[in-house]
Parts: sequence; C-alpha cells; structure tokens
Amino acid sequence: MSDHSEAPVAPVEAFEPPYYVAVFTSLHAEDQSGYGETAARMEELVKDVPGFLGMDLAQTPGGLSITVGYFRDADALTEWRSNAEHRAAQKRGRAEWYQSYTLHVAKVERSHGFKRT
Repeated sequence: MSDHSEAPVAPVEAFEPPYYVAVFTSLHAEDQSGYGETAARMEELVKDVPGFLGMDLAQTPGGLSITVGYFRDADALTEWRSNAEHRAAQKRGRAEWYQSYTLHVAKVERSHGFKRT
C-alpha cells in the first residue's frame, strides 16, 4: 500500500487458527496520483478495526501489488469491508489506480511459522 522502506522486513506472525485472510492482488495503472496518501490512510484506519491482526505487503517494480490482511473473525473482516472511507477508496481505486485486481477471502485452518535466531 505505502512505501515501507523504513519498516523492518518480516512477515506477520503465525496466529492461532481459525482466522481469516483477505488477499488483494492488483496491477496498478500508470497514474497513481493520490494513491500513496490514500493507502497510508487505509493502513492507519484498518488498525482501528477490532480483530485486525496485521498485514503483509509486497510489490514488484512492474506494478503488481499483493496485500494480505489478517483478521481474527468474519465480523472484523465485515467491519473493514463496510468502512465508509475504505468503500470510497475502493471506488476511487477502480476508477483511477487499478488496471485489474482480485480479492480472495479465506478461513485459515492451519498456521505455523519459522524464525532463524
């Protein structure tokens, strides 16, 4: 969503299932005017959703972005999906910022992680 060059690079931790993920994969259009500011605002806003667990982001130089949002339950995901500012950003994204996108929502039944010490 936004430039995370100052943030440490690490995946979101593995959580105790079940929980939900929303995987948003997008190909950006050329004109990204206002995108960075809106993306930063969405990152701030989603953190206020009770049940939001975290987010992983990845981008390629060619404009492909993958955002994975982690939510404790379906209610948290519904609250985020229904947020008025988020809905407005989605509408603007379809009109201006995205060439194409897909959204996959899944219930996680198994989760584990590894971290080298």
